[in-house]
Amino acid sequence: MIGNGMGIDQLYSGMIASPKTLNIERFSISGLSKTYSASDFATDDAAAATALACGVKTNNGLVGMTADSVFVQSLPELAKKHRLSTGIVTSGSLTNATVAAFISHQTSYDNYDEVATDYLHSGPDVFAGGGKRYFENREDGKNLSEQLKTKGYQICYSLAEFINAKGPKAAGLLYDDLVPPLRERKSMLADASQKAIQLLSTNKKGFFLLINGAQIDGACHDGNVQTLSQEVQDFDSAVGKALDFAERDKHTLVIVTANHETGGLALTDARLGTDSTKAIFLTKSHTGTLVPVFAYGPGAQQFSGIMENTDIKTKLEKLLKLSK
Repeated sequence: MIGNGMGIDQLYSGMIASPKTLNIERFSISGLSKTYSASDFATDDAAAATALACGVKTNNGLVGMTADSVFVQSLPELAKKHRLSTGIVTSGSLTNATVAAFISHQTSYDNYDEVATDYLHSGPDVFAGGGKRYFENREDGKNLSEQLKTKGYQICYSLAEFINAKGPKAAGLLYDDLVPPLRERKSMLADASQKAIQLLSTNKKGFFLLINGAQIDGACHDGNVQTLSQEVQDFDSAVGKALDFAERDKHTLVIVTANHETGGLALTDARLGTDSTKAIFLTKSHTGTLVPVFAYGPGAQQFSGIMENTDIKTKLEKLLKLSK
């Protein structure tokens, strides 16, 4: 689970504003991750996601490749080879850099049509988010949804359709491009995450699911701490769905982290349990500060302490026995 742009203070802003204890506080294992890329101290989404998905430091702008533009297999690609089910749920576009690194390999993170095409080849069994236009309203005139149907996917154009999908394969093209703000999309991330877990967990061999809280980052770029805290709470609701399943299942590992910190946030004043936090953003860009890592379930102890962001993929690959 990736909170886009979610540093320590971003997370704490959500805790402060929430009238109830956040699910994130249910974790007993925590650590910190270094996020610099191969080219820059302050990573972009593409390089950060590539580190998490593929276990390599790469240059800003590259997706699913080394700094020399060499293809690297991602965790879900390895999982599919071992017959695990895979999934992606995001409150952003299904083609944006943070999720693209888990299913695609591109020399530029804005190759949105090409990323969408990769859902046909290495795509997850279940996915939901925005970006329908890159599947159906493309410059090359292709309709990828029709091709997905031939591969057994149920195409869903609303959250209600996705929640009612029978599976085992479901494609939730829920919004034409960008996913709307929280006041419009409401509990989409948590609801779609819960449905994805339900569908994927029918595979007795196991599954790998990426859940991306995409809009924390945008609130930080805008310097809006109130929107930020609401987005953190929304992401935390999805965290709660994952933790609830893991507690029942006993065999599921949940990792929550961030790709990078955005804004250089400093919280200066607040009243607990209210949306009254005052804050200073030092920049409108990403920073190179450490970001949190939380773990629950089998192997969680391996994610304590300070680590490179690339270590997360390496550890998960071993725990899932994907290196054989």
